[in-house]
Amino acid sequence: MKDDVKDSTATATTDKKLKTINPTTEEVLNEYTIISKEQLNDTVKKSKNAFFEWKKDIDKRADFLYAFAKELRKNKENLAKTATQEMGKAIKEARSEVEKCAWTVEYYADHGKIFANDEVVNTDARKSIITFQPFGVIGSIMPWNFPYWQGLRFAAPSLMVGNTIVLKPASATMQCGIEIEKTFDKAGVPQGVFQTLVADSSAAETLIDSDDISAVTFTGSVPVGAKVAQRATSQIKRTVLELGGSDPFIVCEDANIEKTSTGAVKGRLLIVDKAV
Repeated sequence: MKDDVKDSTATATTDKKLKTINPTTEEVLNEYTIISKEQLNDTVKKSKNAFFEWKKDIDKRADFLYAFAKELRKNKENLAKTATQEMGKAIKEARSEVEKCAWTVEYYADHGKIFANDEVVNTDARKSIITFQPFGVIGSIMPWNFPYWQGLRFAAPSLMVGNTIVLKPASATMQCGIEIEKTFDKAGVPQGVFQTLVADSSAAETLIDSDDISAVTFTGSVPVGAKVAQRATSQIKRTVLELGGSDPFIVCEDANIEKTSTGAVKGRLLIVDKAV
């Protein structure tokens, strides 16, 4: 099973090493030792152990998320530079991505308690409610194009409701994934709540198969998403998939072609501003 990683930006060697390469200069940025299956399973077990304490207090979780958003903004320049070096986006857009992540984390810290409230429903019973409970450990397999946003847009609500997370970032943007975990550490978030795997695409199957993984989320291609869903659902594990993304762009006859073409380019290449 392989995630959507460009072969030109990351390579895994036979001695279990992984290199990240600047796509602009072709400079080798870093070399990483890929973790073993045993280390991966130990990481997931650590996340499961952290879950039992993390799920207890939603107010404490909100405070940790606020602290995390603050650390994101404090270290925005370094985070943006890392993304630009690893996957090639303009530094301005990398900064915007970090800022949007911070805003989103704060949004769920602000509103998560409301979203998680019990809902009263009318049934034949005397009293019926829908209650929202965390799953446990969520395994996340994410792509290279928005290395912070893809990881944190699902992580913010998932953490707020009480889940813990193990992220397998794209091999091409491994340092971005590591920086996310480091930022959680700087914010004082308990160990094991958010962890990043230093692993290549072959780790996806081991992650999904782990007995301590309760749900899986994947962003990438349709063919790989189908494999992720098949493997997870065969074990009765919940899945959330975001697949494809290259939708048709329809231009009507009366459109302003100049504005339309400009908008098409921005829409394809840039992250959407939080205010839109």
